[in-house]
Amino acid sequence: MAQFFSVHPDNPQARLLKQAVQLLNQGQVLAVPTDSSYALVCHVDDKSAADQLRRIRGVDDKHHLTLLCRDLSELANYARVDNRQFRLIKQATPGPFTFILEATKEVPRRLSHPQRKTIGLRVPEHTVLQELLSLHGAPLIAATLILPGDEDPLNDPETIRERLEHRVGAVIDAGACALEPTTVVDMSGDELTIVRQGQGDPARLGL
Repeated sequence: MAQFFSVHPDNPQARLLKQAVQLLNQGQVLAVPTDSSYALVCHVDDKSAADQLRRIRGVDDKHHLTLLCRDLSELANYARVDNRQFRLIKQATPGPFTFILEATKEVPRRLSHPQRKTIGLRVPEHTVLQELLSLHGAPLIAATLILPGDEDPLNDPETIRERLEHRVGAVIDAGACALEPTTVVDMSGDELTIVRQGQGDPARLGL
């Protein structure tokens, strides 16, 4: 049965988020708020948790999962970027952008796209999620919380709890999020490409 943590959106209670971190370390999948919509997250190094996350979403290993990072200091561990790419990413983070980047060998195979060897990475601008990442001390695997058969992400914590009661370890309730997804920017090739126009304004990247 999922735990339910109601936290203040601007000043989240650390004791509740520490309990959430314990669940992540135990291999649980959590539903958390982001600056775009609610997302499913799990520990980077837990294969069974990542498999459970994919099952909940109804996606296979060709679906890009995203690495949620607290800041860009962790970027070099997981992605290869040149100076120009780094400057562009820095201009748009934190914020509602997902960047498709060439994965390094440090990235677990289950995380990178099986054919393209790329990974999605983003630095969210949400106080609760930033605090969770800080307490966890490492990036998290994430996917937008859209359930099979749904067209839109789930946005109401109580609804998420009802529908995922026995499939996630906890729901972190910080109120409703924006429903517009992130803007996805593919930087893995020679040219920068907008794969999906979402909440993030391409003008922040000079586009």
